[in-house]
Amino acid sequence: MSTPINIPKLGMSMMEGTLVEWLVEDGQHVEAGQALYLVETDKVENEIESPASGRLVIVAEAGETFEVGTEVGRIE
Repeated sequence: MSTPINIPKLGMSMMEGTLVEWLVEDGQHVEAGQALYLVETDKVENEIESPASGRLVIVAEAGETFEVGTEVGRIE
């Protein structure tokens, strides 16, 4: 079973965020709590951590802007 990685809602008014950079390569093993990517809002840039341990599968390119809740990857 895989665990989705979504663009989180980091503030009450946040509607979208820019996936600035993946900090881990596609297919790499990650641990729960490990920083996976940077997301930028209109106010700040945040590191987003892995919700689970497993192999990272990236489904969205860095540099794109996505609505809150959009799946950008998953942990298998």
